[in-house]
Amino acid sequence: MDNASISAHPPVATREEWLAARRELLAAEKAHTKEYDRINAMRRRLPMVKVDKDYVFHDATGAHTLFQLFDGKTQLIVQHFMFEPEWEKGCPGCTSFVDALADLSSLESRDVRFVIVSIAPFEKLAAYRDLRGWNWPWYSSQGCDFNFDFGVTFDPARGSKEYNYKSTAESPWLSKVEKPTELPGVSAFLRMGEEVYHTYSTFQRGTENLVHSSALLDITPYGRQEDFEDSPPGWPQRPTYG
Repeated sequence: MDNASISAHPPVATREEWLAARRELLAAEKAHTKEYDRINAMRRRLPMVKVDKDYVFHDATGAHTLFQLFDGKTQLIVQHFMFEPEWEKGCPGCTSFVDALADLSSLESRDVRFVIVSIAPFEKLAAYRDLRGWNWPWYSSQGCDFNFDFGVTFDPARGSKEYNYKSTAESPWLSKVEKPTELPGVSAFLRMGEEVYHTYSTFQRGTENLVHSSALLDITPYGRQEDFEDSPPGWPQRPTYG
C-alpha cells in the first residue's frame, strides 16, 4: 500500500482534544478491566464435573490417560487444535494461536500444565509441529471420545447437537454440518489425587485472547493465584508484587 495514498485514518486533532478523548476512553478501559476481574471471580466459583470416562491419548512415547497429561501438575489447560485426520496441515487459526504463544513458565510455577490435543494421528501432528518449530506437548485423541465429549468435533452421525453452548436450533450453521467437523476451543481441568474434574471450556472468540500466561491462568480454577483477586477462601494466593 502506498502510504501517501492512505485515505482512511483517525481524525486529526489538537493535543488537548486528543487528551480529552483519551481520558474518556481510559474511563471505559478501567471499567472494562473491573468487569473482566468480576468475570474472572465468577469463573473461579464455577462448579466442576468429575471426568469418569477413560480417554486414551498418544504421543511419541505411547499411550496416556487424561490423568497422565497433567504430568504431576494440579491444573491442566488443553488447547483443542483443529486438525482433521485427513489433513496434512493444521487449521490456520489454531496455528496462529500457537505461533503467538510466548513464555509460559509462569504456568509451571503455578502448578499448571499446557498441552495441545487434536484428533488427527500423532504422526501428522509431530510432522506439523516440526514444520512450525514448536515444542509444546501435543497429543492425538484419535480413537477415543475426548473431542466429541468436549464439543470440539461436531458429528451429527454421533448425535452432536450443540457447540459453544448453543444448539443447532440456536446456531443454524450447525444444522448444515453433514460430516465430522473440527471446531476450536480451550478447556481447563483440575486434578484431586487421581481424580480429574472438568472446570471450564471456551470456544470460538472466547479463545482469541488466550495467547499469554496471565489470560491462560485466568481460565484455570485457581486463577493467577495473586492476592488482588477475589477468590474463594482457601484458594492459593501470593503477593501480586513480591
